[in-house]
Amino acid sequence: MPEMPEKQQAGDERPRRRQARGERRIAQLLEAAAAVFCTTGYTAASTNAIAREAGVSPGTLYQFFPNKEAIAIELGDRLMHEMRETYGEALAPVDPATPLEQAVGAAVDRFIAFNCEHPVFFALMHGPDVPGRITEEHDALHQTLVARIEGLIRSFLPGAPDADVTRTAQMCLGMYKAGLELVLAHEEAERGAYVQELKNALFRYLEPLTRDGAAPAPDLAAPPLR
Repeated sequence: MPEMPEKQQAGDERPRRRQARGERRIAQLLEAAAAVFCTTGYTAASTNAIAREAGVSPGTLYQFFPNKEAIAIELGDRLMHEMRETYGEALAPVDPATPLEQAVGAAVDRFIAFNCEHPVFFALMHGPDVPGRITEEHDALHQTLVARIEGLIRSFLPGAPDADVTRTAQMCLGMYKAGLELVLAHEEAERGAYVQELKNALFRYLEPLTRDGAAPAPDLAAPPLR
């Protein structure tokens, strides 16, 4: 097979180098955007602030992104992809012989590690005025996450009705989100203490259900709380 001429080889290398430089620049801008969104929130952030954080001119930023919404969407897409990989590993069905406390602890540790490594994920997913596409992606992620939690719960409640398992999964996710906000608001030893409190809360909620073999159905005849 004849070798490629040197001029053609050099010509092929140039676009690849430009593409690699472009990818590095995009990664640099996304990292800067994450820092700005965490500091000021999405609404108050500006493309000028993101460019300044990245150490580039606004004109350089506009070569890659037309506005901050496009930056947030790209950042959100990448984080969503990584998050899906994380919960796929964290919430896989487990052997029913696995102690519940161990299963809960492992899942919480993996999710907390992701959110502590990427605090902008919480800022984008739960902040006001986020772009509509991110909201739609978050809603889809929520539904998939609930389904994964249902699968994990079924490892311990194989005979429970679907409605009960879904209700339990929704409660677990709500408790986790509330606990996550507290975890992210603290650092070092105090953060670790809140992580343990979150594990304890989830375990103490789930343990009676698994011990009894089914999630209790709601008592529709009970009087409303006053």
